[in-house]
Amino acid sequence: MIEKERVMPRIILILQALLRRLPQNHPKQHLISDELGKRMAGYKGETALDYTFSFLDPKTHFILHDLRIPFKDSFFQIDTLIITTKFILIIEVKYLAGVAYFDPVFNQLIQTKDGSEIALPDPTLQIKRQESQLIKWLNKYAFPSIPIYSYVVMSNDRTIIKTSPDNKSLNKVVIHRHSLLDKINRLENAGHGIETISIKNIKKLIRTFKRHHQEANPSVLERYNIMEKDLLKGVYCEKCNHLPLERRHGTWSCLKCENNNSHAHIQALNDYELLISPTITNTKLRKYLAIESPYVAKRLLQSLNLPTTGTKKGTTYILTFTERPK
Repeated sequence: MIEKERVMPRIILILQALLRRLPQNHPKQHLISDELGKRMAGYKGETALDYTFSFLDPKTHFILHDLRIPFKDSFFQIDTLIITTKFILIIEVKYLAGVAYFDPVFNQLIQTKDGSEIALPDPTLQIKRQESQLIKWLNKYAFPSIPIYSYVVMSNDRTIIKTSPDNKSLNKVVIHRHSLLDKINRLENAGHGIETISIKNIKKLIRTFKRHHQEANPSVLERYNIMEKDLLKGVYCEKCNHLPLERRHGTWSCLKCENNNSHAHIQALNDYELLISPTITNTKLRKYLAIESPYVAKRLLQSLNLPTTGTKKGTTYILTFTERPK
């Protein structure tokens, strides 16, 4: 059973919004586009395993995606966690094209693609660290001892996995996705059917994971040293991407393609929440959407039925209307 669904990471939504709101000639656009491409590839790799997970018995396999749990002064993150009555399995997903060479001497993963080499952190070290952190976290909350295993799963079937001849244990932790079900079956049979945690405690553990999970909300503007004033203001046309639209007779009108859309401001406010602030006032809305009338701004905000704080001119609207794509 999927106990925590996979949704598109917030960082991807932030980067997409940032690219929409940057002038085409902005010097940071190329760097942001590159990061977005890498993030999307990682997300694509994780979703590629969903079909494999569909073959697991939902009554005995409890799956949580994209966990980010506070640990000491930091966090530990897990792409996918599978909990059964016999063991817990950590899955770290990698979606790489070309050749993935695991260098055991310098503890790095070298990706070779189109004749170029890129050095990446060794994910086998990462899953060992995750195992250690998870064990300490479970002990902290007094959960029973349960075997913990982990795999690095290459979700691109065309990835060629290589290592040095003396690194004979790599295939025990690094696998292609088509091997995952077989590996899980072997783990289930290895314990001779011995259950180490009850369904009742599994449910309690899942509730504890969900309660402590905190999604990352990075300040991308700060990271790329981009000021709010650098962002493009106004409402985009959903058909031709013209900016800005004009507010006419209760709708947004595009002077370029003549398309009308009464809800086009929702995407703009979504961008505002992702890039600038989770709250907005009438004054800030008018400046951001390039409209003059405070009455029009008030009607737009009230039509969204947003939670508010304050009263009258001091009213602040909390931007909680958006839904996350999967």
